[in-house]
Amino acid sequence: MKPMSRHAKAATALGAGLMLLLTACGGGSGGGNDAGGDGELSGAQLSVGSKEFTESIILAQITAVALENAGAKVEDKTGISGSATVREALESKEIDMYWDYTGTGWVNILGNTTEDVPKDLYAAVAKADAKNGIAWLEPAPFDDTYRIAVPTSFSEEHDITTMSQAAAYIKDHPGDSNVCAASEFINRDDGLPGVEKAYGFKFGKTVELDLNLIYTQIGESCSFGEVFSTDARIVSNDLTVLDDDKKFFVEYKGALTLRQETLDQYPAIAEIMKPISEALTNEVITELNGKVDNDGEQPRDVAEDWLKDEGLVG
Repeated sequence: MKPMSRHAKAATALGAGLMLLLTACGGGSGGGNDAGGDGELSGAQLSVGSKEFTESIILAQITAVALENAGAKVEDKTGISGSATVREALESKEIDMYWDYTGTGWVNILGNTTEDVPKDLYAAVAKADAKNGIAWLEPAPFDDTYRIAVPTSFSEEHDITTMSQAAAYIKDHPGDSNVCAASEFINRDDGLPGVEKAYGFKFGKTVELDLNLIYTQIGESCSFGEVFSTDARIVSNDLTVLDDDKKFFVEYKGALTLRQETLDQYPAIAEIMKPISEALTNEVITELNGKVDNDGEQPRDVAEDWLKDEGLVG
């Protein structure tokens, strides 16, 4: 096991500014239970965090609604920017839980590479991170991995449907091979540096954008762009996701993470979240993402409606 080099370095620098950042989080997504109620978690006071992108916020709101339904008082601390920052918030007890991904756990938190990834990645991550006092609940079946996408018209014109075909095109057309990507993807070993190394090419230019702007800028500011495989904006912006034919990108199954001490104090959390996680398939999470990103609904409303429609809360 390699040391947590990236995460350890980030944690020191991020810790000082964490409290200020968290103070500003949570208001935009709505929600938060000020009173608590009856149920398995009656009397519990818990805080739920998330990363800054839509899917993470929706998952956090689903969690918050479910915990409130069980009687907990829940503080909304969603929308924390950056994987390292939200993980530090969990470790420093500024939040009690958030959803993370197995690929992020394996590479960024635990300091491994994208090579020799265990067949049961969740089990490996959960076992290793337990030594850090962090519990990973059973993952949902959806896999929200990184991908590279192009406009469908570009894919059809140049007959590019795989990353290997893209690599060949990029080598021959560096001037037409810009990539739009967010800061985190640009700097992650399981992101831009790793995929360029795995396929043996370099994009002509990297255009750094906020993640939410990338989908509309593929075909405008750049020919290629970073996307999440379960993002509904792939469809709404008529993008083609390139097949990762060398299987570089690591599995990214979502799972609720929390400190083991929190789980020991409130073991009902695992029981409450189990049927909810099981219901979150690729199709379901993509649809929920689309309700926010394409239809303009609020994450809290989307979470409540889905949980009630599925009979997962009373």
